[in-house]
Amino acid sequence: MNKRNNIRLPPEVNRLLYVRNLPYKITSDEMYDIFGKFGAIRQIRVGNTPETRGTAFVVYEDIFDAKNACDHLSGFNVCNRYLVVLYYQSNKAFKRVDVDKKQEELNNIKSKYNLKTPEAS
Repeated sequence: MNKRNNIRLPPEVNRLLYVRNLPYKITSDEMYDIFGKFGAIRQIRVGNTPETRGTAFVVYEDIFDAKNACDHLSGFNVCNRYLVVLYYQSNKAFKRVDVDKKQEELNNIKSKYNLKTPEAS
């Protein structure tokens, strides 16, 4: 019987890792070298826009490989930068977008009905 079947993982653990604080000039091949030591990788996406530089997403085939990589590579030194490796959580990633959208809707309703917000004292 497989030992992994008996292990209960925390709910935030998943196959998709979000990596921050990467060197800007890191390549996908270098990412595969670093993260591939922990298991089979399905996909790596390295940020290339000014907002996403220094970040990447790493998708593992197996959730236990992702957990192992997250445990071992968080704080790992790459080109004098310490990696921040987190489990990707879509509900947290889109929460800020939802707040901005709700604020915009609220402002539209206020202007439509000519409502003023009392100043906080």
